[in-house]
Amino acid sequence: MSAAATRVLLLEQIHPDADALLRDAGYSVETNTRALDEDELIGALAGVQLLGIRSKTQVTARVLEAATDLEAIGAFCIGTNQIDLASAARRGIAVFNAPFSNTRSVVELALAEIIALTRHLTDKNTLMHAGVWDKSAEGAHEVRGRTLGIVGYGNIGTQLSVLAENLGMNVIYYDVVDRLSLSNARRCESMHELLAHADVVSLHVDGRHDNANLFGANEFDAMKTGSLFLNLSRGFVVDYASLRLHIESGHIAGAAIDVFPDEPSGRGDEFVSEVRGLPNVILTPHIAGSTEEAQQDIGQFVATKLRDFLVEGSTAMSVNMPRITLRQNPRTHRMLLVHRNVPGVLARINGIFAAYDANVEAQLLATTGEIGYVVTDIGSAFTPEMVAELGALPETVRFRALS
Repeated sequence: MSAAATRVLLLEQIHPDADALLRDAGYSVETNTRALDEDELIGALAGVQLLGIRSKTQVTARVLEAATDLEAIGAFCIGTNQIDLASAARRGIAVFNAPFSNTRSVVELALAEIIALTRHLTDKNTLMHAGVWDKSAEGAHEVRGRTLGIVGYGNIGTQLSVLAENLGMNVIYYDVVDRLSLSNARRCESMHELLAHADVVSLHVDGRHDNANLFGANEFDAMKTGSLFLNLSRGFVVDYASLRLHIESGHIAGAAIDVFPDEPSGRGDEFVSEVRGLPNVILTPHIAGSTEEAQQDIGQFVATKLRDFLVEGSTAMSVNMPRITLRQNPRTHRMLLVHRNVPGVLARINGIFAAYDANVEAQLLATTGEIGYVVTDIGSAFTPEMVAELGALPETVRFRALS
C-alpha cells in the first residue's frame, strides 16, 4: 500500500504534532476531538490502517474483529487497558503507547497537590473568593519531615520519590515487584506497613485488572488519622464512597483525585462523583499528564512508532507484539509476517524463498505467547506468486511485503 492510500484516524484531541508527523509521511489523517463509542468506532474504522486514541475510547474485541484494515493502534497516553491487547495481537495489530512521556507532568502535579493539601490552600482560596479573610496557621504544615508513602514504584513512583526527598520528605514505598530503592527511600514489606507510617499516601499503580478495588475501607482504616490521600493512577482502584466517609469522619484530612471509575466522555459534560463538595479535596479532570509539554512529546513519540511500524515493520516498545527492530539495506526487499507460534514456521517461510531462488539477506524472528513475528529482507523483488504462498501459509496471521 502506498503512503497516499494509508488512512489514519486520530481521536480525543491528540496533539497536532502527531497529525503533522503522519501527514508529512504522506498519510491521509482524519481527526475527531471526542471519544467514539463501540458502534461509532466500528463505522469509522472502515478502510483505516492506523488508529490513535487516548484513555476514553474502548477498543474491544468486537471493534478489532470488524476493523479488517487496521494495522496498528497508538495509545497517546501511558495506559493501554482501554484496548483488548490479546485480541489485537491475535490479529497481528501492533499497539504502542507512551510509557515515559508524561511522567514529569504527573509527578509535578502530585507534588503541587501534596503541598496544597498540607497547607489547606483550596479551603483558603474558597474563603477568599467568598470575601472571608481567615489568616490562621491552624492545620497548616510544611511537607519537610513528613513521610510520603508511594504505592507503585514504577516510572512515576520513582521520580516522585526522588523529588519528594529533595523537598525534605521521608519516602517509603510498596510495590508487588521487588524494585530497587532510589536515594534514601525505604521499601515496605506490605501495603499495610506503609499505611501505618505514611502521612501522605499516593497511588501510582497500573491498570491491570487485578488492581481493581485495590484501595477500600480496610486500607483507609489502616491509614494514620489526619493523613492525606492521592490517586493519580486509575479510577477503578479506589472505593470513593469509602473515601468520602473517612473524610467526613475526619480520619482522612484531605485528598487529591485525578481519575474516576466513570468519567464524562466529552469536555463540558457533567461530572458526577461521591467525592464532590468535600473540604480540602482537590478534584481534577484526569489531567495529571496533560501539560502542553507532555502532550507534545506523547504526540511525537507515538506517531513516530506508528509510522516506523508501517514503513519498516519496527515493533520496538510495542506492548502486545514481539519486539523487533531490523535496519534495512536499501538494496533489499522486506517481508513482515505475523504467525501463530508453532514449530516449523520459519522453515516453511524460508522454504518458499528457496523455491523462488530468493536469497535471505537478513532475518529476525521473535515470539511472545501464542504469536510470532518474523522480519525478512531478501535480495530480489517479491513476485505475486511468492506473496500469495506466504500469505496462504496456515500459520499466517498477517502478512505484508513492503517493497
